[in-house]
Amino acid sequence: MASSLEQAKRMRRAPVFNERLLWRLLRDRRLAGMKFRRQVAIGPYIADFVCLRHRLIIEADGPLHDPDKDSVRDAWFRSNAFRVLRFANSQVSEYPDLVVDRICEVAGRSR
Repeated sequence: MASSLEQAKRMRRAPVFNERLLWRLLRDRRLAGMKFRRQVAIGPYIADFVCLRHRLIIEADGPLHDPDKDSVRDAWFRSNAFRVLRFANSQVSEYPDLVVDRICEVAGRSR
């Protein structure tokens, strides 16, 4: 079985459509100067996007996400002092401004 680091590298090379959209909003400190990384191995999990300075994880949830597994995963992140925001793919593609506003709100930053 591949390590989390190897799996994260593979996922960075082949992002799904809505992750690409979200990455365009988050990359290069475009969002309120916050530095995000994508597909980051944290403990036993891989976070879609993470801002380490603000301890903020952003997840883009596609149709294959399992709410039960996600709640266990989110609890693990929270127990390690991360905040987790989840956005459905439809939110990312249809309402990107609302997604950005919510991320800034949780991080305590203004656009």
